[in-house]
Amino acid sequence: MAVFFQGCPLSCKFCHNPETINHCVHCGKCVSSCPVGALSVVDGKVVWNKALCVKCDTCLKVCPNLSTPKTMKYTLDELWEEVMEYRPFIRGITTSGGECMKHADFIESLFERAVADGLSCLIDSNGYYDFRNYPRLLELSEGVMLDIKMWNNELHKEIMGSSNEVILSNLSFLSSIGKLNEVRMLMYPGFKEFNKETIENVLKVVEPTQQIKLIRYRPYGVREEGLQYFGNVTLSSEEGNEYVEFAKSLGAKNVILT
Repeated sequence: MAVFFQGCPLSCKFCHNPETINHCVHCGKCVSSCPVGALSVVDGKVVWNKALCVKCDTCLKVCPNLSTPKTMKYTLDELWEEVMEYRPFIRGITTSGGECMKHADFIESLFERAVADGLSCLIDSNGYYDFRNYPRLLELSEGVMLDIKMWNNELHKEIMGSSNEVILSNLSFLSSIGKLNEVRMLMYPGFKEFNKETIENVLKVVEPTQQIKLIRYRPYGVREEGLQYFGNVTLSSEEGNEYVEFAKSLGAKNVILT
């Protein structure tokens, strides 16, 4: 079971608006566009009716902030009740985002309950927050699925709006303590040199048996600035497989292409 948290501290050229950080400002422009009436305005706030929603994402496409109104606020007790509805069918939970580590204290409380109930816990993170500062959360977690957008720091600053120093420090730290569940690397069309640089340097840090996921860039949901930078094309399977073979040639034993 996955638990999603909205919001991300990065201001990259994919899906985030640097001014709003993908945050709904309740302007209401999405409400009239919803084909099934799953959105309404109540007390000045856009409210999402999960039961009516058909997941067409029209609301995301018309939002001037590239945000989503499809969010719900939970207390810890309310969220735990929902987890319990799925308890007979799951072995664990994963927190994702946005960037779930913006809500580390809440996640730690959630994981306390989950572990006590025999559930495993995973964190899906872009590595923006230094995991050395969250020892108890790591103790409760089976590990972290870490996103590495790119190794080259100057390119990372240009595209993501921030340095990747903390992210790469997390890569080394999590690997050293056995808490690196998966490394995810995004492969971009037209950036073969940088893609290979990322793969090569990540593999110098992690164990050969580390699970590696190479993710082909897809233009879906990327905002206009990103499309102009990366193009409106999906990285081909052929090029993706080249990167898989490149990783294997460097000793990687567990590589997945998506």
